[in-house]
Amino acid sequence: MMAYRRKQPRALKELVDDFIQDYPHRVALKRGMILALWPEKIGPAIREQVRDINFRGSRLVLHVPDPSWRHEIHMQRNNIAKELNSAVNEEIIRDIVVKA
Repeated sequence: MMAYRRKQPRALKELVDDFIQDYPHRVALKRGMILALWPEKIGPAIREQVRDINFRGSRLVLHVPDPSWRHEIHMQRNNIAKELNSAVNEEIIRDIVVKA
């Protein structure tokens, strides 16, 4: 009879993280995660001003009609990128572009 060696149980989060790291479309998956987390991580004030959000490569492009809000979001773009990248444990966003 063959002896089986039992591995120690692992936390589900650890298993999911391992799966994502090995997933061939990891970056696309994490971009989707960022878009899904956007409303929760950004807050209502900025969220209400952004009309469209999408990725172009490693750039997150935000469309903001109001010029004063465009400027405000532009000034906060590094903090926003840091917060969203931190949420997915990887530097997916390298720059944020704020457009009219």
